Amino acid sequence: MTFDLTAPRSVHVLGASGPGMGAIARILARMGHRVSGCDVRDTEALRSLAADGVTVSIGNDINHAANVEAMTYSSVISPTHPEIAAARERGVMTLVRADMLAAICATRKSIGVAGTHGKTTTSAILATILVASGRDPSYVIGGDVPGLGNNAHWGAGAFLVVEADESDSTHLRLPLWGTIVTNIDIDHLDNFGSFDGIVASFAEFVQNVSGPVVLCADDPACAALAGQVGAITYGLDAGDVRAGDVRLFESHSEFVVQIEGEVYAATLHQPGRHNVCNALAAVTMATRLGVSAAEAVAALRHFSGVARRFDVKGEHDGIRYIDDYAHLPAEIAAALATARVGAGRANRVVAVFQPNRFHRIAQMADAYADCFVDADLAIITDIYSSGTEPIAGVTGQLVVDAVRRAHPELSVEWCADRATLASFVNDRLIAGDVCVSMGCGDIATLPDEVMATRKGIV
Repeated sequence: MTFDLTAPRSVHVLGASGPGMGAIARILARMGHRVSGCDVRDTEALRSLAADGVTVSIGNDINHAANVEAMTYSSVISPTHPEIAAARERGVMTLVRADMLAAICATRKSIGVAGTHGKTTTSAILATILVASGRDPSYVIGGDVPGLGNNAHWGAGAFLVVEADESDSTHLRLPLWGTIVTNIDIDHLDNFGSFDGIVASFAEFVQNVSGPVVLCADDPACAALAGQVGAITYGLDAGDVRAGDVRLFESHSEFVVQIEGEVYAATLHQPGRHNVCNALAAVTMATRLGVSAAEAVAALRHFSGVARRFDVKGEHDGIRYIDDYAHLPAEIAAALATARVGAGRANRVVAVFQPNRFHRIAQMADAYADCFVDADLAIITDIYSSGTEPIAGVTGQLVVDAVRRAHPELSVEWCADRATLASFVNDRLIAGDVCVSMGCGDIATLPDEVMATRKGIV
């Protein structure tokens, strides 16, 4: 049964420091519900929720379950967590994040952005287009979007833009009117078992959508799916909506959008072919929501990016530092190809990668063999668990070995200890390098750590 959010409710959000749960807390409060949130970490992200009317607290307390009608939590939190257990004992409804997000989606004409890569950026571009064209959309996005103020908003418009994440099958639980699927790649085999299982889940997903379905024609699995459901397609190489004359620069991209028999010049203040494709997806869907093609393409200029998506963190001693959320092979390859454009051939690209989740690396280590070819030096550190249990023999060394077997000519080094990574990287950097740190764990702080090391601060 869907939790009814059409009348004011009282909700407690567990783990509200994270971007996903923080967005849920923020949007529930903006909808007019009474919201409290807690986390074991005292973070700026948690404290910022207070400005939206969320009552925040540090630490866990079973009394958080008192006087609320529902408690919501991430799927990575055990259902035996003391606060969740206390809520159930009190008869409080407990909802995993996917079910609370489904309840939110049920109150608007919801557009889900799904796919293995590019969900956050594509969601943010679509929301930016709708804002720029005066639609005042609601949105729930899985990363910080500086140009929009934050990653969640409750607007007066008809549409809600939401990421439809497949990692825990959230995408299959959301009542959506329309969807974009950016691509279908291998990941989350612990959930789906095989690539065929992943494809089957997306096939089920798009068949449950009543409105427009927008799929990437450049992606083989999406292209095959498009033929089955009569989707609208987009792509750089194929599709109903296309990009032409693509020119990639260090900090932006220029191209033309061919749509509805017309051609429009576009500028995106983000580098990389993958971001051109994300922009096409957003433009294609926006035109199905009543935005003119000219408006949609012009609005791309307003998009200023998403946190941890090719973030330029600074430059020191002639070394440029870039941070990226890339943690899957295709994402790493795209980030490094983009860095290579900026570095040219005169300067080195140094890739620093933190693998994520023990079961992912156990199943997929060999898939990383070819994604570092645009780097002059690749440094791999150990696995960030993201709450997963260690597996004997599964370390970041598996990625190192896969790359070395496939590309013995590449320079690949192994730094087993994350605590020494900053000094390890620092010792190998030279003036002119472009250092790209990648992963979805605590690698995000590495650029600041290395720059502090070079400045003699630590």
